[in-house]
Parts: sequence; structure tokens; C-alpha cells
Amino acid sequence: MKQLLSEIKKCTICEPHLDLGANPIISIHKNSKILLISQAPGKIAHNKSIPWDDAGGRNLRKWLNVSEEQFYNLNNFGILPMGFCYPGKGKSGDKPPRKECAPKWHSEVLNEIEKPRLKILIGTYAQNYYLKDKAKRTLTETVDNYPEYLPNYFVLPHPSPRNRFWLTKNPWFEKNVIPELQKRVVAILK
Repeated sequence: MKQLLSEIKKCTICEPHLDLGANPIISIHKNSKILLISQAPGKIAHNKSIPWDDAGGRNLRKWLNVSEEQFYNLNNFGILPMGFCYPGKGKSGDKPPRKECAPKWHSEVLNEIEKPRLKILIGTYAQNYYLKDKAKRTLTETVDNYPEYLPNYFVLPHPSPRNRFWLTKNPWFEKNVIPELQKRVVAILK
């Protein structure tokens, strides 16, 4: 795994398309119990080289009901973005993750991990890539039907503060989905 992570950290495959250049961010261990498969690092993560160290990360930790210490313990959580580098600013939020990363690296990384107990697919990009034709027409439908993807996958919207409108419009998410997520996380981390 160390050799593979070293190769990933040196990757510049999509650098010409990145606003701030390549800075691959991945945080994973062969013993990671839960994999967080998400979009791509944001600008703050790019600048700090620390994933989820922003408002979205605080929301995600709240949803998971874990401390920072638990969250950044690689035996608990592995962080595997769809795109390893910050893609740059788009019209409304960040640009989509680069399409080169997941096909090039994900299967190699997953082959090194000793049976993760749960893969949490955060956002449409991760859900469409991993669920393929089993993903519903919209993120809302996919998340609302989360039991269909268990026990291997748990689907979530992106925890970015930009999604507060979605959360307000879909109160069932925090009422029904989050308690089930927390129950599963607690059971796995025991």
C-alpha cells in the first residue's frame, strides 16, 4: 500500500486541467474499516493537504457522529476521492472531479484494502461511478432509497454548506437516514 500511495501522491496525469496544479490527496490504510468515497478535495483541502478539514468535513463528522480523532484514524476511515486533486472553481461551486483518477487508481487501492465493512458514497459522482445503473435518476431518489444499497454501500448527499437548501427541502434525510448511518458507524467502529 505504501508504494501505491507514493505513486498516487506523485501523479500529475491531469495537471494541465487543474487551476492550482496537482496535489493528490488520499488518506487510507489497508485496515480502514469504512471508506469515504467522495467528490474531490476542495480548495481548503488543497491548501492544507488535509481532506475534509472544512465546513463540509464538520458536517460529515456530525452526520457520522464521530470526533476528529476518530475520523482521521486511518484504521477507522479511509478517504478515497473520485478525483484526488482540487479541480478548480466552477460556475456554482467547484468543478467536477477529473475523470482520470478513479479509473486509473481506485481498483488498485481497493485491492490493497482488507475488506472494508462499509463504503460510503458521498455525492452523485461517487454514486454514479459505483452504483452504475442501480443509481436512481436523481441524488435525492438514490439517497431516499439507501436501504437498496446496503450492506456494501451507504449513500449520502455532499455535506457542503452549499447543500443547506437540499437539507431543508428533504427533512426526512436527517430524521431517517442519519440515525441509520450513525448506528452502522458505531457498530463498525466498536
